Amino acid sequence: MDIQELDKNAAAMVARGKGILAADESTGTIKKRFDKISLESTSESRRAYRELLFTAADAEKYISGVILYDETIRQQAADGKPFPQVLAARGILPGIKVDAGAKALAGFPGETVTEGLDGLRERLAEYRGLGARFAKWRAVIDIGAGIPTANCIAANAEALARYAALCQEASIVPIVEPEVLMDGDHTIDRCEEVTDATLETVFDALFRHRIRLEGMVLKPNMVIAGKKCAQQARPQQVADATVRCLRRRVPAAVPGIAFLSGGQSEADATLHLSLMNRARDLPWQLSFSYGRALQQSALDAWKGKSANFAAGQKAFARRAKLNGLARDGSYEAAMEQAAA
Repeated sequence: MDIQELDKNAAAMVARGKGILAADESTGTIKKRFDKISLESTSESRRAYRELLFTAADAEKYISGVILYDETIRQQAADGKPFPQVLAARGILPGIKVDAGAKALAGFPGETVTEGLDGLRERLAEYRGLGARFAKWRAVIDIGAGIPTANCIAANAEALARYAALCQEASIVPIVEPEVLMDGDHTIDRCEEVTDATLETVFDALFRHRIRLEGMVLKPNMVIAGKKCAQQARPQQVADATVRCLRRRVPAAVPGIAFLSGGQSEADATLHLSLMNRARDLPWQLSFSYGRALQQSALDAWKGKSANFAAGQKAFARRAKLNGLARDGSYEAAMEQAAA
């Protein structure tokens, strides 16, 4: 373990004014995204799309790192340069998704546990050789009738901690992602309750596994009402509840918190982040690690056509800039209507 490198890279991932692009969609997930723009999902179309994102002008001003998928970390730009090298040359840290997805938790209907620990030490060594300097593992906590159970939360926390330990052993910064889903009809209060319990259990597991907090990044959900809840919370309520929950459970030694968007719209995810960053005396950086909430405008502008490549890059760069503004609380909803 190279402690100095871990701490340096973790701090760089949540540097002021910047955040992380989650471009680690599985082949199945990106197919669904491409289906919406009537584009066939092939190795080449996926490669071209990722190149659009990774080479957009000025992206390095607002993007500190990119989470790659196994296929993507092995692909190259049109000029033959491997994507990790393309990113590194711009001062953007390459990362890699390493979990094998959420699987049914035996004995607990409706709940899942994320798998992928088998062989992870060897895979991390390979990914580091390919250029990865951080990794991501996502745990999924659903809210419903009688769930989540304490056992589901504990099982996922244990897996997250074991993954994080293996990452740090390999001098790779672990992004620890315990996602409380915003699906369902639960209230914001119920989300806060579950998020609180989840973070408490996760950090207990991290402590037991001797994780160096200065060399990790937390990627949690925001505290928000379920999509089907009749009473949706106001943006300031989301910001206040999220910050309150984090203050209660996240140690100050963690350098930064990079939120997932979790199905929020681009504008909502950016506004919530901006409002949170107006809070005073926060011990950690509040950043972003968005997938769809950074990419949707780019996809809509590109539409899979080479003639629209520049338009797609412009849309992505604009979205990245708006989130960069949200990092210090200076984003305003009215900016959505401003010219790019």
